[in-house]
Amino acid sequence: MKIEHIALWSKNIEALKHFYVHYFNATHNDMYVNTTKGFSSYFLTFDSGARLEIMQMDTIPANANDPYQQHTGLIHIAFSLGSEEQVDNLTKQLQQDGYKVLDGPRRTGDGYYESTVLDPENNRLEITA
Repeated sequence: MKIEHIALWSKNIEALKHFYVHYFNATHNDMYVNTTKGFSSYFLTFDSGARLEIMQMDTIPANANDPYQQHTGLIHIAFSLGSEEQVDNLTKQLQQDGYKVLDGPRRTGDGYYESTVLDPENNRLEITA
């Protein structure tokens, strides 16, 4: 058994798509649009085969959670880059490009080398070696 995909609601799926394509080498399908529901989505596929569905519908309210705090439920998506150097480089690039780095890069108590950043819609991402 495997997780088929994870989905995120978005206020701007084009900006979110660009972020994951640009920084995480995702590929995407053609946008799916359901005009009756006012719904649109992309599936982003990563080199490992993992998929992320990003969806937009104007009637979905903004997330009320504070992105700087931890909450019950899904809290982050982790991307393994393969080396500490890649974690350092991508974290530095994201910070230079104006994305918020919440933590790291650092070695965690359980042995991971990681940083925590926010994507354009304030979803938490862990970037690991």
